[in-house]
Amino acid sequence: MALRIMENCTACDACAPVCPNEAISPGDPIYVIDPFKCSECIGAEDEPQCQLVCPEQECIVADPEWEESEDELMAKYEALHG
Repeated sequence: MALRIMENCTACDACAPVCPNEAISPGDPIYVIDPFKCSECIGAEDEPQCQLVCPEQECIVADPEWEESEDELMAKYEALHG
């Protein structure tokens, strides 16, 4: 399942540099995650790095509109880094 950034984002830019898929970018006014690139760091890390570095609690959450299995997330990662 891709992740999304909630309205309580402070646009601190902590998340974008740690994303292995370059799925996070500045939006207006908050950062956004491209669901076509987000693999929840599957294939690169053990857990979503953006959630680990975000100083705002519960700012980055699973996006219920993008339900994907772990296999689908791994395939997405491999397609991006093939």
